Amino acid sequence: MSNIIVSRVQGLRQKLSDNISEFRGMSKRDKMRTISDLFFNNAMIIIILLAVIIIAILQPAFLSLSSIINIISLTAAKLPIALGIAGCIVLTGTDISAGRCVGLTACIAASLLQVSDYASKMFPEIGPMPLWFVLLVVVLVGAVVGLVNGFFVAKFKLHPFIVTLSTQLIVFGTVLLYLMIGGNNGQTLSGLDQGYLDFVKGTLFTIGGVAVPNFVLYAIILTAIMWVIWNKTTFGKNMFAVGSNEEAANVSGVNVFWTIVGVFILAGAMYGITGFIEGARIASCSANTGLNYECDAIAACVIGGVSFVGGTGKISGIVVGVLLLQIIFTGLTFLSISQNMLYIIKGLIILAACAIDMRKYLVRK
Repeated sequence: MSNIIVSRVQGLRQKLSDNISEFRGMSKRDKMRTISDLFFNNAMIIIILLAVIIIAILQPAFLSLSSIINIISLTAAKLPIALGIAGCIVLTGTDISAGRCVGLTACIAASLLQVSDYASKMFPEIGPMPLWFVLLVVVLVGAVVGLVNGFFVAKFKLHPFIVTLSTQLIVFGTVLLYLMIGGNNGQTLSGLDQGYLDFVKGTLFTIGGVAVPNFVLYAIILTAIMWVIWNKTTFGKNMFAVGSNEEAANVSGVNVFWTIVGVFILAGAMYGITGFIEGARIASCSANTGLNYECDAIAACVIGGVSFVGGTGKISGIVVGVLLLQIIFTGLTFLSISQNMLYIIKGLIILAACAIDMRKYLVRK
């Protein structure tokens, strides 16, 4: 093992040396162009890292152990939805119903896992259901939403924005109706079973007395599964082929219809898992749960290199994108930036990330 590591380090060192030698041999004009391309290809990451450095200087507590673990926890909570929506972006689409789908599944999970003696229990005639059953239910609900999205995109060649805008409204209306069941009258769902809370928010391990929650492990497992799907399966290869050139993929024998439908179903299942985790994490679910979650997920994917022109993206890039966004948002909170201002900043990040992504595409073209 040590010989392998040494060999890889030597290989990286040789590659770096070759790149430096090549750079030195360039003309001044080519050097400037190379530096410019390097900056634009990593512009959002560079800008966010500079912002983090400034925040850390202004607020040293930002780099404290508790703050770092909080950032990791927030990253783990938002990672599943980003992993799901990334596949839709690879197909040159998007999914703006993702946040509302998270809200619906979170409310379903919370309603089925309230304690028996809770005064405002939505379903007083039944006790808390088994965790595995509720998880299966919310994953199926998310997958059904994804199936609807994928079917209309693949069958009728509708733009994913239009389709998911429609399902966003349908899902939000469904949440509102669901919260009116029985005597709930649209109230916030709380009073959750302790087993559910412990399963999601229980302590995985502690670092310096600061607890790392269980859902960090679940996010790692989901990331590993998605990496295998994207990189080691025929389905993953077909997804990138369709995203790169749908007509060419079809001629090559790829079942374009089921590839598109499968990507959206997988995305919906990830939203369901996100909702299951989120229900326990916030422990108080309402119609506003999941609001604008898709904005953060889309921004993270684009920052992480998942291109809207299709056929491009890496799981590692998505993880980095989600992490960087949570770092900057947490840092802005340390600077006492208002929640209202954060919406403006999120919008600017998405706009800038998409503009940079398109610039890279045009340069390649």
